[in-house]
Amino acid sequence: MPFSDYHTALVTGASTGIGAAIVERFCREGLEVHAVARSADLLKDLAARTGCIPHALDVCDLTAMTALTQEVPFDVVVNNAGVSRKGSILDAQVDDIDVQVEVNLQAVLHIVRLTMPGMVARDRGHIVNISSIAAIYNFGGNSIYHATKAAIHALSRQLRVDATGRRVRITEICPGRVATDIFGHVSGDVEAARRQFIDGFELPLPGDIADAIAFAIAAPLAVNISNMEILPTLQVPGGLTTVKRDD
Repeated sequence: MPFSDYHTALVTGASTGIGAAIVERFCREGLEVHAVARSADLLKDLAARTGCIPHALDVCDLTAMTALTQEVPFDVVVNNAGVSRKGSILDAQVDDIDVQVEVNLQAVLHIVRLTMPGMVARDRGHIVNISSIAAIYNFGGNSIYHATKAAIHALSRQLRVDATGRRVRITEICPGRVATDIFGHVSGDVEAARRQFIDGFELPLPGDIADAIAFAIAAPLAVNISNMEILPTLQVPGGLTTVKRDD
């Protein structure tokens, strides 16, 4: 379905990184893009640069998100907002669990609940859920993040079942390491995280993820690109860890 068959788009977590790149790409495609994030200043700059419509909202503010989705019939929804905290479940605090579940899963469920019925009724729409390779592969730490992204992986597949017989497409994007500041947001030290995780690595850029999403949306109507894993060429997930104890 070409972009010209869609009119409106909602992008969460839109102020920086992958979200901002998606907003930029959608605006170039001629969509009326509603960009949601908490940072009013960054959204103002994004709107000046792209022509998007900024909404300084928290995706967990159900009243505000309900009002927005009732005001605008969205044809395309990109659930990009997400948070992560360091550490495994062994040292997690109450807030580590609550925040990640609320932002990464609960908010997504509500946004889909608020937008997908209209798509089904109109027989037209596309939902893009930004998941992670953490939804599929296991690696050290970030247990709660893995769990919430695995839930998004399952949800994305289930939504296709819920839309059976309607031209509503669901795409899950599972990025590996991308050159964004997410690692700094987790650690609290953006510069140190950039040196550790970004500098010197050959990584996809946020625009590469936006291009992949645009490819999925622009695919022929009979084509649903349901899942994409997008990793750096030099990043390999998986591997075996075997511990030998000398008790």
